[in-house]
Amino acid sequence: MKQTAIITGGSRGIGFAIARQLGLEGYNLVLFARGDIENCRENLDLLDADNTPWLYVQGNIDKTEDRTRLIEEAVSCFGAVHVLVNNAGVAPATRTDLLAMSEESFDRVVGINTKGTLFMSQLAANQMRTQDYSGRKRGTIINISSCSAEVSSVNRGEYCISKAGMSMVTKLFADRLASEGIYVHEIRPGVIATDMTSTVQGKYDKLIAEGIFPIKRWGTSEDVAAAVSAFCGESFLYTTGNYVDVDGGFHIRRL
Repeated sequence: MKQTAIITGGSRGIGFAIARQLGLEGYNLVLFARGDIENCRENLDLLDADNTPWLYVQGNIDKTEDRTRLIEEAVSCFGAVHVLVNNAGVAPATRTDLLAMSEESFDRVVGINTKGTLFMSQLAANQMRTQDYSGRKRGTIINISSCSAEVSSVNRGEYCISKAGMSMVTKLFADRLASEGIYVHEIRPGVIATDMTSTVQGKYDKLIAEGIFPIKRWGTSEDVAAAVSAFCGESFLYTTGNYVDVDGGFHIRRL
Protein backbone atom coordinates (compact mmCIF):
# COMPACT_ATOMS: atom_id res chain seq x y z
CA MET A 1 0.00 0.00 0.00
CA LYS A 2 1.25 3.47 -0.83
CA GLN A 3 2.05 5.58 2.16
CA THR A 4 0.13 8.79 2.87
CA ALA A 5 1.60 12.06 4.11
CA ILE A 6 -0.29 15.00 5.60
CA ILE A 7 1.41 18.36 5.19
CA THR A 8 -0.13 21.25 7.10
CA GLY A 9 0.34 24.61 5.46
CA GLY A 10 0.99 22.56 2.35
CA SER A 11 -0.40 24.80 -0.37
CA ARG A 12 2.63 27.03 -0.90
CA GLY A 13 6.17 27.88 0.17
CA ILE A 14 8.03 25.37 2.31
CA GLY A 15 4.92 23.26 2.77
CA PHE A 16 4.34 22.81 -0.94
CA ALA A 17 8.00 22.07 -1.61
CA ILE A 18 7.78 19.31 1.02
CA ALA A 19 4.58 18.01 -0.50
CA ARG A 20 5.95 17.91 -4.02
CA GLN A 21 9.14 16.16 -2.90
CA LEU A 22 7.19 13.47 -1.06
CA GLY A 23 4.81 13.12 -3.99
CA LEU A 24 7.71 12.47 -6.32
CA GLU A 25 8.85 9.77 -3.90
CA GLY A 26 5.52 7.97 -4.19
CA TYR A 27 3.41 9.25 -1.31
CA ASN A 28 -0.27 10.08 -1.44
CA LEU A 29 -0.58 13.70 -0.31
CA VAL A 30 -3.06 15.42 1.96
CA LEU A 31 -2.57 19.17 1.84
CA PHE A 32 -4.11 21.19 4.66
CA ALA A 33 -4.31 24.97 4.37
CA ARG A 34 -6.52 27.94 5.22
CA GLY A 35 -7.06 29.25 1.71
CA ASP A 36 -9.59 28.25 -0.88
CA ILE A 37 -8.42 25.48 -3.19
CA GLU A 38 -8.53 27.81 -6.18
CA ASN A 39 -5.83 29.97 -4.58
CA CYS A 40 -3.29 27.19 -5.10
CA ARG A 41 -4.57 25.66 -8.32
CA GLU A 42 -1.27 26.28 -10.10
CA ASN A 43 0.61 24.21 -7.53
CA LEU A 44 -1.99 21.47 -7.60
CA ASP A 45 -1.61 21.31 -11.38
CA LEU A 46 2.08 20.57 -10.79
CA LEU A 47 1.11 17.59 -8.63
CA ASP A 48 -1.20 16.38 -11.36
CA ALA A 49 1.64 16.69 -13.86
CA ASP A 50 3.74 14.54 -11.52
CA ASN A 51 0.92 11.95 -11.35
CA THR A 52 0.77 12.42 -7.58
CA PRO A 53 -2.52 11.51 -5.84
CA TRP A 54 -3.62 14.39 -3.61
CA LEU A 55 -6.42 15.56 -1.37
CA TYR A 56 -6.90 19.20 -0.40
CA VAL A 57 -8.53 19.95 2.95
CA GLN A 58 -9.32 23.55 3.84
CA GLY A 59 -9.20 24.51 7.49
CA ASN A 60 -7.36 26.19 10.35
CA ILE A 61 -4.80 24.33 12.43
CA ASP A 62 -5.91 26.15 15.58
CA LYS A 63 -9.49 24.81 15.33
CA THR A 64 -10.29 21.48 16.95
CA GLU A 65 -13.01 20.58 14.48
CA ASP A 66 -10.78 21.31 11.48
CA ARG A 67 -7.94 19.15 12.79
CA THR A 68 -10.36 16.30 13.45
CA ARG A 69 -11.90 16.62 10.00
CA LEU A 70 -8.45 16.58 8.41
CA ILE A 71 -7.59 13.17 9.88
CA GLU A 72 -11.03 11.79 9.07
CA GLU A 73 -10.88 12.90 5.44
CA ALA A 74 -7.32 11.65 5.00
CA VAL A 75 -8.21 8.18 6.29
CA SER A 76 -11.44 8.11 4.30
CA CYS A 77 -9.61 8.96 1.08
CA PHE A 78 -6.37 6.97 1.44
CA GLY A 79 -7.01 4.49 4.25
CA ALA A 80 -4.20 5.47 6.63
CA VAL A 81 -1.79 8.20 7.73
CA HIS A 82 1.92 7.37 7.73
CA VAL A 83 3.54 10.81 7.85
CA LEU A 84 2.52 14.10 9.43
CA VAL A 85 4.54 17.19 8.62
CA ASN A 86 3.57 20.02 10.97
CA ASN A 87 4.54 22.92 8.75
CA ALA A 88 1.65 25.36 9.26
CA GLY A 89 2.72 28.44 11.15
CA VAL A 90 2.50 32.19 11.36
CA ALA A 91 4.71 35.10 12.29
CA PRO A 92 3.42 38.04 14.33
CA ALA A 93 1.23 40.33 12.27
CA THR A 94 3.60 43.16 13.23
CA ARG A 95 7.07 43.03 14.75
CA THR A 96 6.76 44.67 18.14
CA ASP A 97 9.25 45.21 20.94
CA LEU A 98 8.96 42.57 23.66
CA LEU A 99 7.96 45.24 26.18
CA ALA A 100 4.97 46.18 24.04
CA MET A 101 3.92 42.72 22.77
CA SER A 102 0.17 42.20 23.07
CA GLU A 103 -1.60 39.21 24.57
CA GLU A 104 -3.67 38.95 21.40
CA SER A 105 -0.57 38.52 19.26
CA PHE A 106 0.91 36.00 21.69
CA ASP A 107 -2.30 33.95 21.76
CA ARG A 108 -2.55 33.91 17.97
CA VAL A 109 1.05 32.88 17.29
CA VAL A 110 1.34 30.32 20.08
CA GLY A 111 -2.17 29.02 19.36
CA ILE A 112 -1.24 28.17 15.79
CA ASN A 113 2.43 27.31 16.00
CA THR A 114 2.56 25.43 19.30
CA LYS A 115 -0.94 24.43 20.37
CA GLY A 116 -2.00 23.58 16.84
CA THR A 117 1.10 21.45 16.32
CA LEU A 118 0.64 19.65 19.64
CA PHE A 119 -2.98 18.64 19.11
CA MET A 120 -2.46 17.87 15.43
CA SER A 121 0.31 15.50 16.48
CA GLN A 122 -1.95 13.93 19.08
CA LEU A 123 -4.62 13.15 16.51
CA ALA A 124 -2.17 11.78 13.96
CA ALA A 125 -0.35 9.68 16.55
CA ASN A 126 -3.57 8.08 17.75
CA GLN A 127 -4.46 7.25 14.16
CA MET A 128 -1.00 5.80 13.47
CA ARG A 129 -1.26 3.63 16.59
CA THR A 130 -4.26 1.84 15.07
CA GLN A 131 -2.30 0.91 11.94
CA ASP A 132 0.05 -1.93 11.15
CA TYR A 133 3.72 -1.29 10.53
CA SER A 134 4.58 -0.07 7.07
CA GLY A 135 8.12 -1.27 6.54
CA ARG A 136 10.11 -0.89 9.75
CA LYS A 137 7.99 1.77 11.41
CA ARG A 138 4.40 2.68 12.00
CA GLY A 139 4.63 6.40 11.35
CA THR A 140 6.68 9.58 11.28
CA ILE A 141 5.91 13.04 12.64
CA ILE A 142 8.11 15.94 11.58
CA ASN A 143 7.81 19.41 13.10
CA ILE A 144 9.03 22.36 11.06
CA SER A 145 10.35 24.62 13.78
CA SER A 146 12.89 27.41 13.28
CA CYS A 147 16.31 28.64 14.32
CA SER A 148 14.17 31.00 16.42
CA ALA A 149 13.69 28.13 18.84
CA GLU A 150 17.19 29.05 20.04
CA VAL A 151 17.89 32.53 18.65
CA SER A 152 16.46 35.58 20.40
CA SER A 153 14.54 38.17 18.37
CA VAL A 154 13.17 40.70 20.85
CA ASN A 155 10.83 42.25 18.28
CA ARG A 156 9.00 38.95 17.74
CA GLY A 157 9.22 37.24 21.08
CA GLU A 158 5.95 35.37 20.65
CA TYR A 159 7.35 33.65 17.55
CA CYS A 160 10.52 32.56 19.36
CA ILE A 161 8.51 31.23 22.29
CA SER A 162 6.15 29.36 19.96
CA LYS A 163 9.03 27.64 18.18
CA ALA A 164 10.81 26.78 21.43
CA GLY A 165 7.53 25.19 22.51
CA MET A 166 7.47 23.14 19.32
CA SER A 167 10.87 21.75 20.26
CA MET A 168 9.49 20.40 23.52
CA VAL A 169 6.46 19.01 21.65
CA THR A 170 8.97 17.09 19.52
CA LYS A 171 10.73 15.63 22.56
CA LEU A 172 7.52 14.72 24.37
CA PHE A 173 5.94 12.91 21.44
CA ALA A 174 9.21 11.19 20.58
CA ASP A 175 9.44 9.88 24.13
CA ARG A 176 5.83 8.73 24.24
CA LEU A 177 5.71 7.14 20.79
CA ALA A 178 9.10 5.43 20.42
CA SER A 179 7.78 2.15 21.81
CA GLU A 180 4.92 2.28 19.31
CA GLY A 181 7.15 2.45 16.26
CA ILE A 182 6.41 6.12 15.59
CA TYR A 183 9.38 8.44 15.09
CA VAL A 184 9.31 12.17 15.77
CA HIS A 185 11.80 14.70 14.42
CA GLU A 186 12.24 18.44 14.16
CA ILE A 187 13.71 20.58 11.41
CA ARG A 188 14.90 24.09 12.20
CA PRO A 189 15.07 26.22 9.07
CA GLY A 190 17.09 29.41 9.13
CA VAL A 191 16.60 32.22 6.64
CA ILE A 192 14.53 30.64 3.89
CA ALA A 193 13.25 32.56 0.86
CA THR A 194 9.46 32.55 1.42
CA ASP A 195 6.58 34.99 1.64
CA MET A 196 7.24 35.27 5.39
CA THR A 197 10.79 36.55 4.89
CA SER A 198 10.12 38.66 1.80
CA THR A 199 9.19 41.67 3.94
CA VAL A 200 12.69 41.72 5.48
CA GLN A 201 14.67 40.71 2.41
CA GLY A 202 16.98 43.72 2.61
CA LYS A 203 17.95 42.92 6.19
CA TYR A 204 18.90 39.34 5.38
CA ASP A 205 20.61 40.21 2.09
CA LYS A 206 22.90 42.46 4.12
CA LEU A 207 23.58 39.82 6.77
CA ILE A 208 24.37 37.22 4.13
CA ALA A 209 26.74 39.62 2.38
CA GLU A 210 28.45 40.30 5.71
CA GLY A 211 29.08 36.59 6.25
CA ILE A 212 26.82 35.83 9.21
CA PHE A 213 25.98 32.52 7.51
CA PRO A 214 28.92 30.22 6.69
CA ILE A 215 27.02 29.07 3.59
CA LYS A 216 26.54 32.47 1.98
CA ARG A 217 23.14 32.26 0.37
CA TRP A 218 19.46 32.23 1.13
CA GLY A 219 17.99 28.87 1.99
CA THR A 220 15.29 27.46 -0.25
CA SER A 221 12.10 25.59 0.41
CA GLU A 222 13.67 22.65 -1.40
CA ASP A 223 16.51 22.60 1.14
CA VAL A 224 13.94 21.99 3.87
CA ALA A 225 12.06 19.45 1.78
CA ALA A 226 15.22 17.39 1.32
CA ALA A 227 15.65 17.11 5.09
CA VAL A 228 12.02 16.06 5.52
CA SER A 229 12.50 13.40 2.86
CA ALA A 230 15.46 11.94 4.74
CA PHE A 231 13.51 11.64 7.99
CA CYS A 232 10.48 10.11 6.27
CA GLY A 233 12.50 7.17 4.99
CA GLU A 234 14.14 4.38 6.96
CA SER A 235 17.63 5.84 7.24
CA PHE A 236 17.17 7.05 10.82
CA LEU A 237 15.78 4.13 12.78
CA TYR A 238 17.87 4.61 15.90
CA THR A 239 17.18 8.27 16.47
CA THR A 240 14.09 10.15 17.56
CA GLY A 241 13.28 13.40 19.33
CA ASN A 242 16.18 15.10 17.59
CA TYR A 243 16.51 18.04 15.23
CA VAL A 244 18.54 19.15 12.25
CA ASP A 245 19.43 22.75 11.45
CA VAL A 246 18.78 23.76 7.85
CA ASP A 247 20.29 27.21 8.27
CA GLY A 248 23.48 27.50 6.26
CA GLY A 249 25.55 26.90 9.39
CA PHE A 250 24.06 29.88 11.25
CA HIS A 251 23.93 27.83 14.48
CA ILE A 252 27.74 27.52 14.57
CA ARG A 253 29.25 29.72 17.29
CA ARG A 254 32.30 31.48 15.91
CA LEU A 255 35.00 33.76 17.23
